[in-house]
Amino acid sequence: MANPKKSALIVVDMQEDFCEPNGALAVKDGRGVVNYINELMSYPGLTLKIATQDFHPHDHISFASQHPGTEAFKSEHTIRNPENEGETQTTLLWPDHCVRGTKGVELIPELHINKVTHIVHKGLDTRVEAYSAFGPPFRNPRISMSELDTILKDAGITDVFVVGLAYDFCVKCTAVDAVEHGYRTFLIEDGTKGVFQSGEAVDGLRKELREKGVVVVGAESEELMALKG
Repeated sequence: MANPKKSALIVVDMQEDFCEPNGALAVKDGRGVVNYINELMSYPGLTLKIATQDFHPHDHISFASQHPGTEAFKSEHTIRNPENEGETQTTLLWPDHCVRGTKGVELIPELHINKVTHIVHKGLDTRVEAYSAFGPPFRNPRISMSELDTILKDAGITDVFVVGLAYDFCVKCTAVDAVEHGYRTFLIEDGTKGVFQSGEAVDGLRKELREKGVVVVGAESEELMALKG
């Protein structure tokens, strides 16, 4: 007999540094999705509500400040798997953000933390980027993985719904990795905003996500109405 469907909401990086007006890496209108996320967290069909936090050391490899002569948002850097030099990830460099012990790392106060069942920290390893809440993109071997998959599997979760910031980086990568880890995965567009927000960028994201097995849905989708009860 098949396991009964059990759903989790993953709220990605709703942190001060990703939100206007003062965030070091503020996503345009990013704070504006929090009311909808709070509504989602009240849906009785959700078994878990997990919030994630970028939780970087001050010298994280993704910071332009760590690479002399580079410029945030424009320069790229190739990161190598510390345990396998042949496996690489090329990524944009960013302003210093979500550094442990700073205001920017905090979850925004508008988020209903009292409804959150777990908080997962990511990006702790200074040597590697980890957009996904599951961990860095390296697979041979995997390194510095978070506890997210263990939390989901221990609760018997089958379906994952992903929201938060930013659509085109941490939200996208978390959703794609959720599929890889065996979850039926939905990305709720009403609950996210991207760093790059042009229509062309969003269309490209939807195509990429669907090709990788993520179901992109809106607030009135059948799947969400079932969770709402």
